[in-house]
Amino acid sequence: MPIRIPDELPAVNVLREENVFVMTSTRASHQDIRPLKILILNLMPKKIETENQFLRLLSNSPLQLDIQLLRIDCHESKNTPTEHLNNFYCNFEDIQDQNFDGLIVTGAPLGLVEFKDVAYWAQIEKITNWAKAHVTSTLFVCWAVQAALNILYDIPKLTMSEKLSGVYWHNVVAPLAPLARGFDDRFLAPHSRYASFPSDVIRQQTDLEIYAESEQTGAYLFASKDRRFAFATGHPEYDAGTLSAEYFRDRDAGLNPTVPENYFPEDNPDRAPVASWRSHGYLLFNNWLNYFVYQRTPFDLRQMNPTLD
Repeated sequence: MPIRIPDELPAVNVLREENVFVMTSTRASHQDIRPLKILILNLMPKKIETENQFLRLLSNSPLQLDIQLLRIDCHESKNTPTEHLNNFYCNFEDIQDQNFDGLIVTGAPLGLVEFKDVAYWAQIEKITNWAKAHVTSTLFVCWAVQAALNILYDIPKLTMSEKLSGVYWHNVVAPLAPLARGFDDRFLAPHSRYASFPSDVIRQQTDLEIYAESEQTGAYLFASKDRRFAFATGHPEYDAGTLSAEYFRDRDAGLNPTVPENYFPEDNPDRAPVASWRSHGYLLFNNWLNYFVYQRTPFDLRQMNPTLD
């Protein structure tokens, strides 16, 4: 089944060129199907690029999804046209009385910024706490994981001295967990962050269950027992060239970045990188949609009271 998005959203043409089944709102309005309502809080600077990445992963599901894009109220973007934000994004006040089947909170380039100094920290807290009662399952990605751990579990900001950048091997430690169902015993996933997620901190200071981890990246995939909150500390949504673009951007800015690990062939930035994590990314989002959202959400969202199966 397709994802349902506004007719004029740039992702429509991008995904159709990739033979992804996209249904515009106009066509979907003629079908008698109750799609899953998925809200995406997009915190990344290049919002259109991020929209394409997440919508691409969400599209590979047999479920029909109705996508709503959310922005931080009154936060002006320097990398996305205001017209695009006004046309395709809603403010929190517009949807705070509604319920959603799923919420995705993206990463943000705030790894070296203290929470109290984040301009929209109060809104992040508000939306995260709102999700407890209004969303069947919320998936936090990269920086959003760090923010959620602080808000939900009072874990302080843990920051590495050097940026973790590259594609890393991870081990599945809970092969029967629904979110990791179908994963290989070892799989690759990209990371680009300063945030630190030690597995022992997650195990000792929260009731979250870790599904995948590695010595280099720490805890990668974990979730609450009731499946209300899921966390992915890397960037499974990244395109093949995203880490490359970040590396050259930082190099051109004189930041002397380290070449992303296990990414460029022979660690040579002059050679085109190859995506080695795409199937894992699709499977992760498929599992989240199926086992954390679809299997638990009520048909009538007004009766939301998610419970563990």
